[in-house]
Amino acid sequence: MCGKIKFIMILILAVIITDASAQNNQVLYFMNLPQNHQLNPAIRPSNSIYIGLPVISGINVNINNNFINLRNVFLKGQSGDSVYSFIHRDYNADSFLAKTKDNNYVEPESSVQLFGIGFSAGKSSYFFLDINERVEGNIVIPGDLIKFFLKGNEGFIGHTIDLSSFKGDLKYYREIGLGFSKNFTDKLRIGVKGKLLFGITAATVDNHALGISVNNDLTHTLDADLNVNISGPVIAYMSSENKLDSLKIDKNNLKTSSQILGFLFDPKNFGLGLDIGATYELSDRLMISAAITDLGFINWKNDITSLQANSHLEINGLTMLDVYNKTKTFDQLGQAIQGTIRNSFVVSSSKAPFTTYIPFGVSLGGSYNVTSQFSAGLLSYSRIIDKQIHELLTLSANLNIGNVFSTSLSYTAANDRYDNIGAGLSIRAGIAQFYLLSDRIPIKWTNINIDNKNIPMPETWNTINLRLGMNLVFGNRTRGKNDKPMIMVE
Repeated sequence: MCGKIKFIMILILAVIITDASAQNNQVLYFMNLPQNHQLNPAIRPSNSIYIGLPVISGINVNINNNFINLRNVFLKGQSGDSVYSFIHRDYNADSFLAKTKDNNYVEPESSVQLFGIGFSAGKSSYFFLDINERVEGNIVIPGDLIKFFLKGNEGFIGHTIDLSSFKGDLKYYREIGLGFSKNFTDKLRIGVKGKLLFGITAATVDNHALGISVNNDLTHTLDADLNVNISGPVIAYMSSENKLDSLKIDKNNLKTSSQILGFLFDPKNFGLGLDIGATYELSDRLMISAAITDLGFINWKNDITSLQANSHLEINGLTMLDVYNKTKTFDQLGQAIQGTIRNSFVVSSSKAPFTTYIPFGVSLGGSYNVTSQFSAGLLSYSRIIDKQIHELLTLSANLNIGNVFSTSLSYTAANDRYDNIGAGLSIRAGIAQFYLLSDRIPIKWTNINIDNKNIPMPETWNTINLRLGMNLVFGNRTRGKNDKPMIMVE
């Protein structure tokens, strides 16, 4: 394998393992930005009116995993001068495997705000509309599968590797949300946001049973009972043996502009969502809040492709050990894996609709206003995706000066890591409000030598979290007693 291909593959893996977590920015919660109603619809900004223009008003990127960071992919040799990547024969697989868990997840997410608007109505009411493009994924990899792939099959002779926990889903959809918030008492403010969800494309793995038995001759027996459901412009081609040969994009569905619009706005993949939140003033300085966000589902009915694996196959015992020993190349290993997948699946005539659920979050927060401009915040955020629960706890110091300047510095314990530093900055110039936020700022960096090129990379980074954009804002509404309790604005 040439150096260029190696570099590209390692770079792709580095992106995948970074925790661009499928979670909203915790820094955002305490800043004077219109977008923070996405974390709690009861929160009201100080602006009388805000307008979010397509793309430039909000880009959010997250990826999350619970078992690996860059230091595990690139290991230093015994001399300390050499650095080995996971595809090098001297790579210490045992050191990597010590970091893995029984179930290892990777969760990519990104969102782009297509349009947003919010405005005050009277002294206590606030209405807002958001249109967002969202991509979310969840892949769960059993720890034994990683061990089998890196260490080879000798440790599993005579045993069956249970892979029933393996699963995955990826969905791309459009979210249109309309909400409002209002003071119902002097101390209590409640907000709610209803959402229409339009699915664009999705793929899910429904795993009923999956296992690999290692035979005495080091061949493998694959037993599989799982379905892969796809909604999107995909054509599945079959071999002469009625096995899956390949999957290709159906370009005919994307040929004309009208077909593209039909693909992006097709109401057949329809769902609903809900956010609800509240804030309560315990005293003149102390505020608490709670919210449940992203409750929702999508029913997928359009352009359905179903693949079924109900197989009992004898396959060759290729693993990364063959690459380390140089008996096979990485390309040959990849081709063998592709062949196994193709031989396992048949294309089903069933085009039954399927349903996916949106990962939802539960937030509990509190803020103590030290002065009219400076506050200390505490936020607990739990994200529930299928049967997985991810917990985050954030401490922050927040400075909000009128409607001109807002900044926040935070510390987050999350994802088995306790060195997550976050920061946010928002500046208003006229009607333009610019902002940049990040929850996971890498502190320690190192140089990685790849094909005689030193590439600076974060050493212990397993998280990417970035949000940036520009809003058009008008007015600086005079605060009522219970308006936007998380932020003090003059």
